[in-house]
Amino acid sequence: MINDNYVVELRDATIYHTDAPFGRSSVEKYIREGEMVLSEVNLTVSPGEFVYLIGRVGSGKSSLLKTLYAEVPLLAGSGRIAGFDLRGLRRRQIPYLRRRIGIVFQDYQLLTDRNVFMNLYYVLKATGWRSEQEIRERIDKVLDVVQLEKKSYKMPFELSGGEQQRLVIARALLNKPQVLLADEPTGNLDPLTADGIMQLFQQIAARGCAVVMSTHNTALIENYPARAILFAQGRIREINLAEELA
Repeated sequence: MINDNYVVELRDATIYHTDAPFGRSSVEKYIREGEMVLSEVNLTVSPGEFVYLIGRVGSGKSSLLKTLYAEVPLLAGSGRIAGFDLRGLRRRQIPYLRRRIGIVFQDYQLLTDRNVFMNLYYVLKATGWRSEQEIRERIDKVLDVVQLEKKSYKMPFELSGGEQQRLVIARALLNKPQVLLADEPTGNLDPLTADGIMQLFQQIAARGCAVVMSTHNTALIENYPARAILFAQGRIREINLAEELA
């Protein structure tokens, strides 16, 4: 039974990895050509909750995140994120789903020919914002949150790795998401910079936006303890981090 009080909910879900395009017409292709990476997945995330996804490379963390942001369809079980039914989702609904969630990638995916402000401006215009005043106010707000308010004129190549990741987080926050999905967001960062990103994620969660973050960095987990989901042998289970790291 799906519960609307959760921002993320998966029940008895099966997660596939495949290169087939999204769409209900490709279900047979997924089942025929795809690789089942996780089964019997049960996961709930509440508003403002911070959740780690941990496990070895290839254990299914990224595939689960891709299912949540509709890169691949959910074919078995039930699931919802930010009010969207993942089983009944249609291709035309994906842009609207992604306006309710934030996605943070390890490789940034910034527009390299536009400065910080215009990277964010482009996203807001593309997602239906029309008022120039509201656009500027929103950009100012998210840049303040990520502490880049004095670098709005900088080009991406003029930013450090940590600053680029902060810009990615600012972009993810533009449409006031209910949940932020982060796939190894500190993987390319030095420990001090990674600490700053983790503190930022904690602040975001404290404001009510859930954060679901995949990582293999045990040092971060020890320094910033939170609920943890372990991926192993095609299953997931919640673990006690203090006991696991002892």
